[in-house]
Amino acid sequence: MKSNMRVATWQAELAVDCHCMLGEGPQWDASSGRLYWCNILGKQLHWLSPASGESGHYPLDHMVSLAVPLEGGGLLLVGEDRLSRFEPESGNIDRFGDFGTDNPVTRSNDARVDRHGSLWLSSMGKHAEKGAGSLYRLHRGKLTLLRSDLTIPNAICFSENGEFAWFTDTATGIVMRWTLDSEGWPKDEPTPWADFSTSPGNPDGAVVDSEDCLWLALWGAGQVVRLDQNGQVIGRVELPVSQPSCPAFAGHDLKTLYITTAQEGFSAEQLAQEPTAGSLYRVETGISGLAEPPLRLV
Repeated sequence: MKSNMRVATWQAELAVDCHCMLGEGPQWDASSGRLYWCNILGKQLHWLSPASGESGHYPLDHMVSLAVPLEGGGLLLVGEDRLSRFEPESGNIDRFGDFGTDNPVTRSNDARVDRHGSLWLSSMGKHAEKGAGSLYRLHRGKLTLLRSDLTIPNAICFSENGEFAWFTDTATGIVMRWTLDSEGWPKDEPTPWADFSTSPGNPDGAVVDSEDCLWLALWGAGQVVRLDQNGQVIGRVELPVSQPSCPAFAGHDLKTLYITTAQEGFSAEQLAQEPTAGSLYRVETGISGLAEPPLRLV
């Protein structure tokens, strides 16, 4: 690790050379000791066991952006038009409910479980249509619309005490912070918290660490930045690929930061310049993440 003007800098290294078209949604499942992530456009669910180094993937029949551990075992798949229960051991998938079926131009995008065991999840246009996206909360099995008229909802994450939620509409370049009530529902209107509208790269996925700092992927800039409680950059992870999409802490001590990446939209020339684009990266920062609760459906 190097330090420059109080901004710590780390270099990410290749973890799994998986070449996802659009890698997204890294999620640690402590019960199985696996990190899961999705190749949204490739319709695949990938996994890595950090302890053994083993990895693999499951083929899917629809686009999925997140596989989140469920209370009681198994995973919930957040898909383009549905939510489904998935059992990795058997490969069995059962439809739990609809998601976005009223708008065929959309698919699921970013999602994360809050401190109450509820899932915040978003939709966006399959071609990033302006204003086609929305943000929802799945609380005890009931889906509630929180915000609409978004283009690319991202950076969904939560403070350790559950007081705040963060999100961004990537197209705006602004990370917003929302004050939450004691039940985890938004209070009032979200306020601007960090502005990347004039910086290289666009804000994408994010996760919060044990010091309540936010790690934010900057799509197009080849970086994940660490932001303090005031939204100021205090750390930077540099990657050899330009399109990081989302970070997540994993491993038994939650001290390894994994980062999904993408090669979406690349020309043959760009892919030749970034041959590992779309793969999974990791970095040891010495900083631990927060354990996220499993999703409660009842």
